[in-house]
Amino acid sequence: MLKLLIAVDGSDHARHAIEAAARLARDMTDVQVLLFHVREMPIVYGDLPAYDYEAVEQSAREHQIKLLAEAQAHALACGLKQVQTLAGEGVVAPEIAREAAERGVDQIVIGTHGRNALTGLVMGSVAQRVVHLSEVPVLLVK
Repeated sequence: MLKLLIAVDGSDHARHAIEAAARLARDMTDVQVLLFHVREMPIVYGDLPAYDYEAVEQSAREHQIKLLAEAQAHALACGLKQVQTLAGEGVVAPEIAREAAERGVDQIVIGTHGRNALTGLVMGSVAQRVVHLSEVPVLLVK
C-alpha cells in the first residue's frame, strides 16, 4: 500500500497536487490518501475579549472543515478512492513534516507557487521548508 499525505490550503496549487497524486495512483491498486490542512493560530494585536477570540477560532475551524470537504470531493472526483481528511493547527511546514512522520506516510505531495530561488529565499516557502524538515520524499507540484 502506498500512503500519501497531500497538503491542502484551498489554492489552485493544492488542487494541482491532488491531481498529480491521482495520476501517480492511477496504475496502483492500493493507495491511501491523507488530505492535511494546517490552520495557523490567529495573530491578535492587543487585547481581545475572550468571546471575540472564540468567534475568530470558530470561524477558522469552520473554514478549515469546508476547505477539507472541498479537497476531499476533488480527490474523489479525480479517482482517488481511499481519502481521509486531517485537520491540524500550528506552524504549517513543521506540522506537515510531523504529521507525515507520525502517520508513517510514504510520500508528501505539496503544491508550490514555483517562485524563483531569490523570491523563495526572501519570502520563505512552506514547500521548501517541508522538503528540509521531512524524513520522507516530497513531491513538489507546480
